[in-house]
Amino acid sequence: MLRCSFITAALLFLLLILQPGPAASGGFDPAERDIRALQLAMARGETTSEALVAAYLARIEAFDGQGPELNAIAVLNEQAMADARALDAERAANGPRGPLHGIPVLIKDNYLTHGMPTSVGSALLRDYQPDAEAELVTRLRAAGAVILGKTNMHEFAYGIESVGSAFGVTRNPYDPSRHPGGSSGGTGAAVAASFAAVGMGSDTCGSIRDPAVHNALVGLRGTQGASSRTGIVPLSSTQDIGGPLARSVTDLAFVLDATVGFDRNDPQTAASVGRLPESFLDALRPGALRGTRIGVIRELTRAEPEDEVMALIFEAALEDLRALGAIVVEVSVPHLDQLVYERMEGFYVLVYEFGRDLDAFLAAHPGAPVASLDEIIASETAHPAVQPLLVEGATLGEDQRPVYLEELAKRDQLRTVLEQVMAADGLDALTYPTIRRQASKLGTMQEGNNCHLSANAGLPAITVPAGFTPEGLPAGIELLGRAWSDAALLGYAFDYEQATRHRRPPPLKPVVGHDGTDLQ
Repeated sequence: MLRCSFITAALLFLLLILQPGPAASGGFDPAERDIRALQLAMARGETTSEALVAAYLARIEAFDGQGPELNAIAVLNEQAMADARALDAERAANGPRGPLHGIPVLIKDNYLTHGMPTSVGSALLRDYQPDAEAELVTRLRAAGAVILGKTNMHEFAYGIESVGSAFGVTRNPYDPSRHPGGSSGGTGAAVAASFAAVGMGSDTCGSIRDPAVHNALVGLRGTQGASSRTGIVPLSSTQDIGGPLARSVTDLAFVLDATVGFDRNDPQTAASVGRLPESFLDALRPGALRGTRIGVIRELTRAEPEDEVMALIFEAALEDLRALGAIVVEVSVPHLDQLVYERMEGFYVLVYEFGRDLDAFLAAHPGAPVASLDEIIASETAHPAVQPLLVEGATLGEDQRPVYLEELAKRDQLRTVLEQVMAADGLDALTYPTIRRQASKLGTMQEGNNCHLSANAGLPAITVPAGFTPEGLPAGIELLGRAWSDAALLGYAFDYEQATRHRRPPPLKPVVGHDGTDLQ
C-alpha cells in the first residue's frame, strides 16, 4: 500500500510535469545521492533507472569483490536491468508511480525474493529458492523500486558481526579490518558505499540499528507490528521486524511509506491499523526537537572503560540536542537488570524461539535441503562463529516453557516500566548510545550492544549518525519512544541530522586490478 501526503503529492506533481528528456549518458554518478535527487535527475532526463542500475553495478564491481574488499553483496538480480528498462518505459508513458519509481534497492538475504535464492548466509541453503516472496519486497516492487540484489548477512541472522558460511565475512567500508555490524551488515556496508539508494534489513535485537551506527546510516526499529514479517526467515518471531537502512532520514521515510502497515498474513500488523501516519514525510521538519523532553539512560552509556570513546561522542550529541531546544534530563529505569539481563543476557526469548520458528518456516516452505534446525546442526556446515549458537538454540526444549513464559511476561513489564518513566517526567523519548563500542576487529565479537530496550519491549527506536571516533569509525545516538511514536522519532532524528550533518561517505578503495574508469 502506498501512502501519500501533501509533501509527497507535491513531489509527484513535480515529477509528472517534468517530462523526461533525452536518454541519459553514462556520466551520472549516483553516489551519496538521495531519492529526491535521483527522481529529479530522472525527471530532467539526466539519467534513467536503467542507467542508475548500470552505475550501481559498476560501483559494486569496483568496490565490493571478496577477500580484502567489502563483500557486501551476496547475489545480484539478473533481471534488474530489464526491470529498470520496463520502469523507464512506464515512466515515459504514464509518469512515475511514486517516489520509489525506478530506484534501485538492495535486500537482506533473509527476505524471500522471487527469482533469487535466499540463503540466510548459510552455505547449506545457498541455492534455496522457495516459490514465495516477502511482503515488504512485494510492496517495494509495487512502488516501482528495482530489486538490485541480495546482501550478505550474519548466518541465520544470529549475531551482530555479519559472517556466514555462504559468502564469508563482510567488511566495514570505513575500515575493512573491522566488522560492519550485523546481522544486516551487508545492507549497511552496501548502502554506506552507495551500491544502491537504500537497502532492507531486519532487526531482532539491533540488527538494523547496529549496522546503521557502524556505517553512518539511519535505521529504525519500528513499533512491533508496524512492518510485516511475512517471508522473512525468522530468528525470533515475537521480536523480528523488517525495515530500511538509509543514508538520510528522508530516504528512510520514503521507504517506510511504501512498506509499513497491515498485512493480512501477519497477525502482528493488525495492531498498526489507525496508528501509523498517512506519510512519515509529514513529520520531517526543522525545529521538531524544540521543546521536547529527552531522558538520558545513564546505565546504558558507560558500563566498562572501553565504552568511553563512544560515550564522549554521545555526550557531544546531548549538547547538540540541547542546542536544538530539547530539554535533556537524567533518568533511571527501575529493575533494568532483572527485567532485561537476568537470563542469557536478555536473549532467552530469542534462543527459545529460534529453533521452533525456523522449523516452522522450513515446513511452510518445502524444498530446502534440510527440514529442521537439528539437521542444520548435524550437517556442521555453519560458520564456526555461528555453530555454537545454533546448538544453544536447540537446547531449550518444552521443559523450559515455564521460564520462556516468564521471560515473555517480563517484556510486557519492561514496556510498562519504560512508558512509566516517560510519563513520570513528561518525556517525549529516551536516549542512549546505540552501541557502546566502535566497530570491532574482524575475528572478534562485537561488544557493547544496547539493543534490548526496543527489541524486548516492542517499542520504536531510531538511530542517527552522531559523529566519528578518533580512528574514523562512525558512532550513533538512539532515540526510543512510546508505542506508535515512530513518526515523531523520525521527526526528531531529521532535526538532529539536518543540524549536525554527521554523515560522510567512506574512503573506498577499488578492488585490486580495477581502475574505476567505468565510474567516471
